[in-house]
Amino acid sequence: MRIIEGVTEMQQQADAWRRENRRIALVPTMGYFHEGHLTLMRAVRNHGDVLVISIFVNPAQFGPKEDLDRYPRDLERDLRLARELGVDVAFVPRTQEIYPDGYQTFVEVKEITQVLCGKSRPVFFRGVATVVAKLFNIVKPHAAIFGEKDFQQLMTIRRMVADLNMDVEILGHPTVREADGLAMSSRNAYLSLDQRVAARRLSQSLKEAQVLVDRGERRADAIMNRVREVLAEGDDVRIDYAELRDPQTFEEVSQVSAPTLLALAVFVGMARLIDNCVLAVPS
Repeated sequence: MRIIEGVTEMQQQADAWRRENRRIALVPTMGYFHEGHLTLMRAVRNHGDVLVISIFVNPAQFGPKEDLDRYPRDLERDLRLARELGVDVAFVPRTQEIYPDGYQTFVEVKEITQVLCGKSRPVFFRGVATVVAKLFNIVKPHAAIFGEKDFQQLMTIRRMVADLNMDVEILGHPTVREADGLAMSSRNAYLSLDQRVAARRLSQSLKEAQVLVDRGERRADAIMNRVREVLAEGDDVRIDYAELRDPQTFEEVSQVSAPTLLALAVFVGMARLIDNCVLAVPS
């Protein structure tokens, strides 16, 4: 596996592959790999001849009081896991490479980023869209994959790609979960043993909501009351948001009459965890 730190070197390598008609697959990451990251790498392998991962903790998507400085990092371990999995190139730029002195250009997707995580973290999606657009210009992938755990992020990137006519296929992959249902996340490392038990409430509340829908409940307020009840059963838990939204427009819904996004963001201790599902409506 080749490790590339420079933007120009990465672009030159991408150009060489494209001249050889080789298809490039990209997995953008912030590192501190867990099985979710590795699953994305395995899944996208079938969509390219060469597999590139990026490891970059993007400062542009962190607010001033968020966890940029303490975000978990272990580059040596990440590179070992990537090498064992058969990654061809790890693009590991320094911050100065991505945001050099004088940097002042950002990409902003409107509307669908104004709610949920966009409301709680107002700079987040601008930072995500900007760094992903830059990665697409640097790595020049034919396909890139993102986990559905970050559903709003996935849909934001798809909107950006469509609106800006970017020539890259965006793939989504189902949320990868621990055996007890907790969605895999680098921020799970923040959890104590007791908090780890409380965090299970996120996935449990999603299951409870689907059970209600399966039984014929369509009222959003009734479904969300049950979701909040389940979340409140855990100690050291604070709800940031728990909402039902249209999975395409992100408009709020009052009746679950079609597939509906149930999105959660919950603080468990100091860890802000997100999870979601698209509620299926029986025919």
